[in-house]
Amino acid sequence: MEAFKSAMDGLNSILWSTPLVVLCLLAGIWFSVAMKFPQFRLIKDMVHLLVHGEKSETGITPFQAFAATVGSRVGMGNIAGVATAIFFGGPGAIFWMWILALVGAASAFMESALAQAYKERTGNGEYIGGPAYFIEKALHCKPYAIIFAIATILGPGILMPGLHINSIASTFNQAFGLNTILVGAVFCAILALVICGGIKRIANVAEYMAPVMCVIYVVLSLIVLCMNITKVPSMFGLIFSSAFGLNPLFGGILGSTIAWGVKRGVYSNEAGQGSGAIVSAAAECSHPAKQGLIQAFSVYIDTMVVCTASGLMILLTGTWNTVGADGVSMIVENVPGLQYGILWAQTALGSAFGVFGSKALAIIIIMFVFTSLMGYYYQAEANIRYMVKENNIAIWIIRVVFIVSCFSGVLFDGDIIWTMGDSGVGLMAWLNIAAILLLSRKGFALLRDYETQKKAGKDPVFHPQEFGIEDSTGVWDKYQNR
Repeated sequence: MEAFKSAMDGLNSILWSTPLVVLCLLAGIWFSVAMKFPQFRLIKDMVHLLVHGEKSETGITPFQAFAATVGSRVGMGNIAGVATAIFFGGPGAIFWMWILALVGAASAFMESALAQAYKERTGNGEYIGGPAYFIEKALHCKPYAIIFAIATILGPGILMPGLHINSIASTFNQAFGLNTILVGAVFCAILALVICGGIKRIANVAEYMAPVMCVIYVVLSLIVLCMNITKVPSMFGLIFSSAFGLNPLFGGILGSTIAWGVKRGVYSNEAGQGSGAIVSAAAECSHPAKQGLIQAFSVYIDTMVVCTASGLMILLTGTWNTVGADGVSMIVENVPGLQYGILWAQTALGSAFGVFGSKALAIIIIMFVFTSLMGYYYQAEANIRYMVKENNIAIWIIRVVFIVSCFSGVLFDGDIIWTMGDSGVGLMAWLNIAAILLLSRKGFALLRDYETQKKAGKDPVFHPQEFGIEDSTGVWDKYQNR
């Protein structure tokens, strides 16, 4: 086990080295500047498309895709990830998570618009796509596409699920004293019932669960904020001073502050990772840019709203800065696993609401993790379908493997699980960001086409032949006469 852990730590240190941090930021900045910051200019369009999106008889609606991707993005990264970012990078890490979200929204637009443009129709009439599909069709490099597909199957499908089950089991053990293996078994059984229904059942569940869980969590954080309103100015001062190394206490870890903010930002909102593009490709809409804008908005919900809620609770209640006599944080004292960063949020709510707070967080985490894992599963399934097409045996195999991987979270050491999860995200991010950078001109053209049609007073419609895209499965046929 020690040898395996050392190997995973080595891989993780390579994947999450400074070049990836720089690449994530520079890619988002480049997309933002080249497209004249659509994540700010077109917020009105994002909301309109989300509220008045098309209906779908065969695929899923734009709102369902939005809910499914928000559900996938909003998970342990929003609670435990924020806590660990603060622990290792200081309060300033929150600022760099915000920056990544603001520029990363452009990356989310790019990957999701491309996924829509190159999506296919399956034998049962549903839509499917993602980086593997546009890498093969647009870059004409099938080996590259296969590598991404394998990375996604290994990442969301095998390496990452255990982390979330581990967090659920630990939290419920802390809040209710329940046996971790029992919690894991019950959760996995319910999850299996949903994922076996494919993308439509996943989208139907996410459509209701994702908005409810986000609203409840944000309301709790607002209550904490109101209870500590006098501390708010100094808290924001601490965030900004720490972010730029101006605070003497954190001045020596500026590089770590930026790295952890970006790292946890990518882990949380998944912008540039390619996972959101896989889910958004299943939606039905008349133009790829529509879904790209909706997915850009989902990044805001994840980081600017939910991650900020976690950060505010942790900082305002002072749980991040509670030290024992030996100088070690009491929250993580004698706790080796980074997944226990979630206990900061649990303690923060406990300090505000008493016993109710920690128990409420345990319930919220169930919802966060459930929607995240639904998204993870579909990402793996979509790439299995890319590899083997309509092979039902392979689909059932990945379902079984996925559930087993989830349950493994209550059996293995938490540090290893976190490292495996980080490695899965890092590998996908490297492969996807490189691909969307190479295809950036195509993405820019999609946005120009959308805005040109909007200015002409039209409801934008995509004509793939105008972009040199072959629509062999007839995805866009129904829109060609509009």
